[in-house]
Order: sequence, then structure tokens, then C-alpha cells
Amino acid sequence: MSLYGNRGLHGQTVDAIARRVLSGELPEGATLDIEALQRELGVSLTALRESLKVLAAKGLVGARQKRGTFVRERSEWNLLDPDVLRWQFSAQADTKLLGSLDEVRGIIEPAAVRLAASRRTEEDLTRLDEALEAMAGAHDSAGEIESDLAFHRALLSATHNELLDRMQGVLESALAARDQLVHGAEGTTDDPVPSHRAVLDAVRRQDAGAAEQAMRALLDKAASDEQRIHPGTDD
Repeated sequence: MSLYGNRGLHGQTVDAIARRVLSGELPEGATLDIEALQRELGVSLTALRESLKVLAAKGLVGARQKRGTFVRERSEWNLLDPDVLRWQFSAQADTKLLGSLDEVRGIIEPAAVRLAASRRTEEDLTRLDEALEAMAGAHDSAGEIESDLAFHRALLSATHNELLDRMQGVLESALAARDQLVHGAEGTTDDPVPSHRAVLDAVRRQDAGAAEQAMRALLDKAASDEQRIHPGTDD
């Protein structure tokens, strides 16, 4: 799912610089010392420039004559870019960002599941069943994360709304990073299957109201899990 985390030296270079920007090690407005970065990262000037082009496309850096390459203001960052979301979560356990994700999910997913309940097909139900079965059989955090992503991916697909379906890239990247924080903390989460099964059962019955209620309960549980790990998330 990550665009640059596992793509050889180029991906590692993009990742390394992005994480420094997102963590504040390279603060907003700072001018990058290209020669120092090149030496430190052990890459060619061409490779470094190509990596900076990627970050420029995501709004993280800019370049001007006489000033050189610099870190752009946060207000100019493409915060909905899947990689930028991933980098933000990996740079630090940002409780404000977790709270923002909870708010976005609270707006989108209850409404989306109502559509899914009224529009789902047998193929959609099969995908949801498979994801829930994988969740029940997961033996480690990696399995829990992948099955959770698959479930929510299938729910958005079941809306048969093209724009909501395209929201997968944004939500999935943020949700994956969130899940790594939550599921990676041993003993902090309850069995996720019952809350997800309640959503699926309502979708299967085509009961839109019950599906929305079950989704809101699932999201409340997710927020509670986050609170146990990072108190103050709702502040």
C-alpha cells in the first residue's frame, strides 16, 4: 500500500527526508543543505533531486532561485496524500492527528455503511465475510491490521459510489498507521470481531439504521482503544 517505503534507494531517500520534515527535524521554512543531505544519505545528486521532486509534488518542499530548496509551510502540505498521512503517523504518535482521523471516520463511515446496507451485492457480502473470517483467524498484529483494512475497504466498495470508493486510498493509509499504533501495543485492545460482525450482520439484513448504529459503536470502541494507549487523544 505504501508508495515509497519499499522501493529501493529512491524510496528510502524520499522516506528519510519526508520523515525529517514531518517530525520537525527539518522545520517549516528551513532551507535544505543539498550537499550535506547528499553526503549524509549516500546518494547521487541526481537521485536526491528526483526524491525532492516527489516531495515537491506532495507540497512538502519547494524551490526558488537564490533561496534554493526549502520546507514549505504546513498549510501547503498535501495532508490527504496517503504517503503524507503515513509519514505523519510514523514520525510521531500524534494524538491530535488520531483525533482528526476519528472525526473524519465519524463523518464518512456511518453514512457509507447506510449506503452499503441498501446497495450491497452477494459479492460484497462474500468479501466482507472473508475479511471477518481472516480477522477471527489472525494470530498477530499484522494479520489483525490487514483483515481490518480489508473489511473497511470492502464496506466502502459496497456503497457502489465511485467517489466514496476512491476514498479508500486516504482512509486506508491513515487507518493502517493508526492500526499499527493500536494493535502493536500488546494487551490494549479487545476482540475486534464482535463489533465488526454487528456491522456486517446489519448490512446483510439491509438494515441501514442498525448498520449505522453498529458502525458508530465500532468507532467509539476504536476511540476508546486509542485513549488507553495515548491519553488525551480527544483533547
